[in-house]
Amino acid sequence: MNWSDLLGLLRIALHAMVPITLTAVGEIVGETAGLFNIGLEGILLISAFAGAVGAKIGGPWMGFLIGAGVGAAIGFLFAVINTYWKGTQMVTGIGINLFAMGFVAFGLIQLGAPGFYAVPQAAQLAKWRTGMGAMSPIIVVALVLPFLIHWFMRRTRAGLMLKAAGEMPEAADVAGVNVNRMRLLAATFGGMLAGIAGAYMSIAWIGSVTKDLSAGRGFIALATVVFSGLNPLLALLGGFIFGFFQGLAEWVKTLPSKPIPFQFVSMLPYIVTLLVVSGAIGRVRFPKALGEPYKRE
Repeated sequence: MNWSDLLGLLRIALHAMVPITLTAVGEIVGETAGLFNIGLEGILLISAFAGAVGAKIGGPWMGFLIGAGVGAAIGFLFAVINTYWKGTQMVTGIGINLFAMGFVAFGLIQLGAPGFYAVPQAAQLAKWRTGMGAMSPIIVVALVLPFLIHWFMRRTRAGLMLKAAGEMPEAADVAGVNVNRMRLLAATFGGMLAGIAGAYMSIAWIGSVTKDLSAGRGFIALATVVFSGLNPLLALLGGFIFGFFQGLAEWVKTLPSKPIPFQFVSMLPYIVTLLVVSGAIGRVRFPKALGEPYKRE
């Protein structure tokens, strides 16, 4: 591997890192408040489709706005069902994923592109020219955001209230914190980040939409949350690890003689994720009230 190959591998890794990192950081905010959303895969998929349609109509930034709005709306609905209506969070998340599969498949048919929709070049977000090649500006957002969220959760009063809503909702309520409202805001914010991640995939990275575009990234993001122990900075590291191995698989595909089948290398991100989660799952301490609807006495 020469220097050019190394830079290319790093570029691919950074691009692949973005959807995992953004989605994981949003889920960290939601889980800190006490809501566990396994519907991230569905949010990514629906937002990628909605973002592509929005970009076709009004340009890439309109696509991002619509993708973020759709993600926020799904996160809001998820929170309403599981806070005010006391629903089951696991079932609601599964419902989101199942709905997304059918909705996007149906939507692609309506666009006249069953199975595959190529986003027009004019509707895709322009990349920056750098020493490593063309880079999406959203990479900067994914690199900076975990630091901002880390500071917010540990250095602000609102961050303390967020933790209290997930750790000790009864005590938070007594202290004047509206627990359900705090959880609603957290889940909506998390959905918005997943929506941005979905739009990024379709209009700033891959440039197309398929019914399986998310390719398990929502579940990888959940695994990254476990690995991070609800620490946004470690979520950034976890996202990069996944992105690196995905980039390695793409690099192997370009080799004229393949010493290792690229299909095997393509499995590495998922294998590494399983190994990392297996090592971290017993050591992570989640909020005491995670997954439990708060019922005010």
